[in-house]
Amino acid sequence: MKHIAFAVPGDLATLTGGYGYDRRVIAELQALGWRVDVLSLGDGFPRPTAEQRAFALSRLLSLPEDVPVIVDGLALGALPEEAEKIARRAPLVALVHHPLALETGLSPADVNKLFESERTALVEASLVIVTSPSTGERLNSDYDVPSDSITVAQPGTDRGAPAKGSTDGMVRLLSVGAVVPRKGFDILIAGLAPIADLPWVLTIAGDLTRDETTVNKLMTDIAEHNLIGRVDLLGSVPHEKVTALYSSADIFVLASHFEGYGMAYAEAMAHGLPVIGTTGGATADTVPPNAGVLVDPGNVKALTRALKMLIEDKKARAWFASGAMAAAAELPTWQSTARIVADALEELI
Repeated sequence: MKHIAFAVPGDLATLTGGYGYDRRVIAELQALGWRVDVLSLGDGFPRPTAEQRAFALSRLLSLPEDVPVIVDGLALGALPEEAEKIARRAPLVALVHHPLALETGLSPADVNKLFESERTALVEASLVIVTSPSTGERLNSDYDVPSDSITVAQPGTDRGAPAKGSTDGMVRLLSVGAVVPRKGFDILIAGLAPIADLPWVLTIAGDLTRDETTVNKLMTDIAEHNLIGRVDLLGSVPHEKVTALYSSADIFVLASHFEGYGMAYAEAMAHGLPVIGTTGGATADTVPPNAGVLVDPGNVKALTRALKMLIEDKKARAWFASGAMAAAAELPTWQSTARIVADALEELI
């Protein structure tokens, strides 16, 4: 039996896109006949303490020698010295969802520290799996990762039933993502404030525990713009609940500053939702022009115009919805994603 280890920071059950990718790839590799030993590296990433780094290293050193180990980039990028030690005893595979230094809200010192740390760690990887072509290009150009070491394995997307939408004249906006600076929820609220006279409500489904400052600012922004009662913060919700939210929505909107792929955008398209997003990172690779409207990250006025157009124009929503369903039909399945990963691992072995 083909055998690998898969190391993740924290709890694999965490409800984020990155952990969701890890879970599905692990499950599909197992379905393909691989033995996958899942290993938690503990908490604190991507800024672990010395004790947390030591714990992670001890966990990695407990793995059998010569068994390839995939390490999620959220952890690997913060373990440059440890990566060198692991690579001496087993093939090291990096899984990069998006470079750590591109997280929004970091100080210049933190950006430099994370950039150098991740670049150093990636040097030790025999194989680097990325979730989009644009991320692969960035690692090649900025992080000195050889192009022949990079495998693009875009996230799979489950096919969904077309969204039923609202029937009461109220346009239901849905946004899915953890409330952290990179997701741009402050920009979204600012974009909605000038069109408060239009018939819309917004639901935000995403973790409210990762960044207390950002969550508090979001709630303050909602109050200051007199949008209390128009915006519903659900926190983390299980997959079944998210599926129901897609089904009842009319428009999907996410004002991210950067996305390594944009799994929520893909899921929205799979439910036939017109998309409003940004051009940050790989989103333009995921969302074609006939599936939605993308604006520059942080451009509040452009976001307002896009929101106003789709909220007011039902025919435009239907046109983009049709394009979204067509685009979703071309997206990879999780089975095809895992096959790409498996092929790369077999070549490595």
